[in-house]
Amino acid sequence: MGRTSDAKAKILTAAESLLEQRGYSALGVAEICNAAGVPKGSFYYFFESKEALVLAVIDAHWAAERRDWERILHGDGDPLPRLRRLLEATEERQRTDQGSYGAVLGCMFGNLSLEMSNQADAIRMRLQEIFETEVDMVDAVITEARDRGELALSDTREAARSVVAQLEGLVLFAKLYNNPAQLHSLWPSCLALLGAVDREALAVRA
Repeated sequence: MGRTSDAKAKILTAAESLLEQRGYSALGVAEICNAAGVPKGSFYYFFESKEALVLAVIDAHWAAERRDWERILHGDGDPLPRLRRLLEATEERQRTDQGSYGAVLGCMFGNLSLEMSNQADAIRMRLQEIFETEVDMVDAVITEARDRGELALSDTREAARSVVAQLEGLVLFAKLYNNPAQLHSLWPSCLALLGAVDREALAVRA
């Protein structure tokens, strides 16, 4: 059974890499198994369908990404510089992917939202849950900054939703133009969106 457990991990790893590069529709079970180096029967031992596998990949990808978000947003320092570090880490991740794969891959969750939201309800609902959690996490930081008098806004949750939407939109542009520099304007745009009291100072503060 130890080998079957290893096979499951190999399938998940291969599927995540291929899903980020190719998307859902162009991906076949045989290709995933070939990339994982496991027989096709192993796939159906662990997953009843390609959709079930993608849901597992989404969960694994989000578990890792959520740890990064929590580490940055719950780290040391003032709230807005922590939010800035999260946005800069996103740009750096796109730059790293471009170096590794020769192309900006974008956000797996955003890519799947565009491709699958009208095709698979289970995937759509899971992605909704993830984005709502991201909004919750950003909302907590924005609320902290607002309470410190650094932001002039009343509806922190709607502001957090706009920040996440801005982030996803510019990641999409980075993928479209294959250029992570599309994300350079993200932080100044977010400061304007949030109604930062001292926007110029915050724009240069790490």
